[in-house]
Amino acid sequence: MEFDKEVDATGLNCPLPILRCKKGLSELGASQVLKVISTDAGSVKDFNAFCVQTGHELLQLDEDETSFTFYIKKRAN
Repeated sequence: MEFDKEVDATGLNCPLPILRCKKGLSELGASQVLKVISTDAGSVKDFNAFCVQTGHELLQLDEDETSFTFYIKKRAN
């Protein structure tokens, strides 16, 4: 999937992946896509809740044995 910015939150635990995501999204324009890589198992639930609460769109979630990769589309203002 194409993206406009990447945030690497590997090795960080809640709430740091979400905080890094918020910072990354603040640097993007409306409808641009942020890629976030996290190793925190709780981040799946956290990012789903974050997107519902903020209006950003979780486009895709990829998982492997060690990490989760989220593609989040910034909401239109």
